[in-house]
Amino acid sequence: MPDDTSIGTPLLWAVSIAVLLALLAVDFAVTRRPHEVTLREAVGWSVFYLSLPFVFALYLWWAYGGGQALEFVTGFVVEKSLSVDNLFVFMLILTGFAVPAVLQQRVLLFGIVGALVLRGVFIAAGAALLQAGTWAFLVFGAILFATAVKIMRDAVSDEPAERDVSQMRVVRLLRRVMPVTDDYRGTKLVAREGGLRALTPLAVVVVAVLATDVVFAVDSVPAIYGITADPYLVFATNAFALMGLRALYFVLQTALAKLVHLNHGLAIILALIGVKLVLHWAHGIWPAVPEVPTWASLVAIVLVLTTVTVTSLRSRRTAEREEVTT
Repeated sequence: MPDDTSIGTPLLWAVSIAVLLALLAVDFAVTRRPHEVTLREAVGWSVFYLSLPFVFALYLWWAYGGGQALEFVTGFVVEKSLSVDNLFVFMLILTGFAVPAVLQQRVLLFGIVGALVLRGVFIAAGAALLQAGTWAFLVFGAILFATAVKIMRDAVSDEPAERDVSQMRVVRLLRRVMPVTDDYRGTKLVAREGGLRALTPLAVVVVAVLATDVVFAVDSVPAIYGITADPYLVFATNAFALMGLRALYFVLQTALAKLVHLNHGLAIILALIGVKLVLHWAHGIWPAVPEVPTWASLVAIVLVLTTVTVTSLRSRRTAEREEVTT
């Protein structure tokens, strides 16, 4: 685990936030006119957003050295993996509420903005905990272990993963507070129904997505603090992982259903990072306890993701062959 010295100067923070806001403004401009996203458009934006973090990593290498660059790349891989898991849930919500194709990217953009805000709050809280003492690493480790167990239990369960998202508590509460129109009204969140103001189904979907953002923020922030204790790098990895998620959704929409073992891999990754956090805490008390270097974490994460991708595709092909023979 690296030291707690942050590379985030006031100027670097200001420039980073300004660039992030500019990219969000561009995304809102793109989604201002509702339209069905083509594969060509989605791939183009995905390539753009996936290239940005590696350009930034080269800047970190040049300005601060290989250590910070390696921490950033490792953290980005972890956060991007978790953000892909976000897409599974977003797909479930969009399907459950029958969101029209022309409105899907606007819902995803709201979800990304909400995730950025929530993770900013959790990053600040995590930094405060770390300043309070090394015991915070045990708290983060416990959160990751609990999450890993839950994800693995759900992954190996024979019960179907689908659930009625309209029965989420926050969605039911929202419908009790205000009436909801029967149909979508374009990009409007509020419309008039019978002379009264009512929420549109789009508003309900956005609330459902934001509610899931809270859960993912609880998981992802402790995970990245297991890679680096620098609040700026924690912020940067989360921002780069979330930006471009809107376009990536449409690229991976078909592929996501084929990655049947992705949750197994995410559970293993979170458990490994939990072990790293506990070892870091123990190293502070007993220096003889070894710490896991960042490069080893990156290698392990890449191996796990590669393995679950290969096994998922093989499992899918086997299932398709069995369907053909029957």
